[in-house]
Amino acid sequence: MKKSICLYFQVHQPNRLRLYRFFDIGKDSHYYDDFANRTILRRVAQKCYLPMNALLLEQIEAHKGAFKVAFSISGSVLEQFDRYAPEVIESFRKLAQTGCVEFLSETYYHSLASLASPIEFKNQVLKHKAAIEHYFGVTPKAFRNTELIYSDAIGEMVYDMGFKTMLTEGAKHVMGWKSPNFVYNCAQAPSLKLLLKNSSLSDDIAFRFSDRNWSDWPLTGEKYLSWVKAAAQNDEIVNLFMDYETFGEHQKAASGIFDFMKFLPEVVLKDGEFEFVTPTQAAKKHRSVGELDVPDPISWADEERDVTAWLGNELQNDAFNKLNEQAEKLALLDNEALWSDFGHLQESDHFYYMCTKFFSDGAVHKYFNPYDTPYEAFINYMNVLSDFILRVDDAISVSDVNFAPEKPKAAVKKDPAKAAAKKPAAKKTAAKKVAKK
Repeated sequence: MKKSICLYFQVHQPNRLRLYRFFDIGKDSHYYDDFANRTILRRVAQKCYLPMNALLLEQIEAHKGAFKVAFSISGSVLEQFDRYAPEVIESFRKLAQTGCVEFLSETYYHSLASLASPIEFKNQVLKHKAAIEHYFGVTPKAFRNTELIYSDAIGEMVYDMGFKTMLTEGAKHVMGWKSPNFVYNCAQAPSLKLLLKNSSLSDDIAFRFSDRNWSDWPLTGEKYLSWVKAAAQNDEIVNLFMDYETFGEHQKAASGIFDFMKFLPEVVLKDGEFEFVTPTQAAKKHRSVGELDVPDPISWADEERDVTAWLGNELQNDAFNKLNEQAEKLALLDNEALWSDFGHLQESDHFYYMCTKFFSDGAVHKYFNPYDTPYEAFINYMNVLSDFILRVDDAISVSDVNFAPEKPKAAVKKDPAKAAAKKPAAKKTAAKKVAKK
């Protein structure tokens, strides 16, 4: 049996917040920087999404289906594609029609809901599943949580939602002596198979590819395949997981990244030792070699491979907790605008911007951060959140008035004849009350 390579790409763009001042609270409830969102989305579409989708389609057709990849595309970026670049959706549809591209399920808003609320987590997964079915005509079978966040408890929730395959990070502090180049299973839900990212080989492409100070620059397809073969000498599968924006945005076209990806499938398939598989195919092909115990959440971010990139300081935790405190009140409301804002304010990016890591991972955080400091990100977010909370409270107040029970009236003796004459009117009143409810 041939060994496997599983290529997976994360596609996401956040709804960036505009500069929202203290004096805007209670006066202006439009929170998003539409100009920045449109400009960035259009730029990345031209540099990455459109040329890379065309390249992948070309390779799938050239190799007659032997080349396969997988995507998870957040609901947030799907909304922006619809608004600013519908041609990107069409290019993903063409990939879906090949049958060689798997679309994974995730949280609709690329959120941290799995760390906050099982109910909200499930709601977002169902919303995302419906979006993928709507846009691409396929039903997701495998699951990828936001930033590969995973724990035993999260795995159990994912399995309970009907998924049999989940992607996560091969974190060293969890793996110990174990290799990430096998299929494992969830400790609390043994039927859920886990595919683990090979961090070193993935980061060679995602982070080191264009670094001319890197001892292994330039990276060629042949050289890379030799590393893959060495890493999986006694193993079964190599999972290469990365941001899709790696191609053309983080690693510029001038670096040769597109040429690398153009020739990699040919190099791999000609050699014959490996074949490309999607996550669902990998889970069917390879048996689990054992349980993976992950009591505390892990992710693919930073050296720690935990969730401190988003919830590692008091600023982040304060913002996160205050936002999620609104869930109970929102549950009483049927207000589409509030629910939409609640979802977009959950996007993990907002909390990532508040990260105060200035050492080993500081450069990475700075690259993705539109704010000068984490404190500016926090203040801006909390101003927005303050206005959002006011709107929620106002909506609750109005709904309390509308649904307030009628006060009991004092008993009054009535003429039986008059009461009988008023019966039709009484029925009409009752009907109005039912309609109101």
